[in-house]
This record gives sequence, C-alpha cells and structure tokens, in this order.
Amino acid sequence: MSIKSYQELLVWQKAMDLVEETYRVVKLLPREELYALSDQMRRAAVSIPSNIAEGQQRNSTKEFVQFLSIAKGSNAELETQFVICVRLQYLGQSETEAAMNLCQELGRMLNALIGRLSVSQ
Repeated sequence: MSIKSYQELLVWQKAMDLVEETYRVVKLLPREELYALSDQMRRAAVSIPSNIAEGQQRNSTKEFVQFLSIAKGSNAELETQFVICVRLQYLGQSETEAAMNLCQELGRMLNALIGRLSVSQ
C-alpha cells in the first residue's frame, strides 16, 4: 500500500465525517449531559481519525494495525453511546440514524483494512 498521507485514506475521511456528524448530534442533547455523555461522545469520535492518522505515521504495519484496532474500539464505544442516547430518550432514532450508519460503515472499513494489512505482514 503506497499511501503518502493518512489524509488519502478513505477510512480516515469517513472517520472525519463521523466527527462532524457526532458534533452536530451532540448539540441536540439536553443541557444536563453537556459535560457527561456529550463530552465522552466527542472524545470517542475524535479518537477514531486521530488513531488512524497516528498509526499510519508509525514505522511498521504492526503498529498501524494496533492503532486501527484502537480506532475500531472507539468506534464501537461511540456507536454504543448513540444507542444509549436513544434508549434514554435524549434523541430519537431519526436524529442518530446518519451517525449510526457512519459508525457501521466505518467499522466495516476498519475491519477490511486491518484484514488486508494483517495478511501483508
């Protein structure tokens, strides 16, 4: 894989879309969640492209796969937090649908990239 910059990776671009969507949705949460759930959701969302970028800049494929795995965990954490928002009736299904779809797509992309990189090691 001849990638010069993490910014060329579609998975990183998709993760950045998820950050934007998360920040948009978090603004809809009730005020009492301003420093609790919403803060945790923003941190999880930002962690995903950050770990993809950091891993891609590391010196080995093994390290890249490790950081992609961390990104995958943060994606699952964020997806869970969106489910929590719906279950607590802070947000409706329709308000989280785009973000949930992005989480699921991103999860598939991360799995595929991890699989491809693991084979090439």
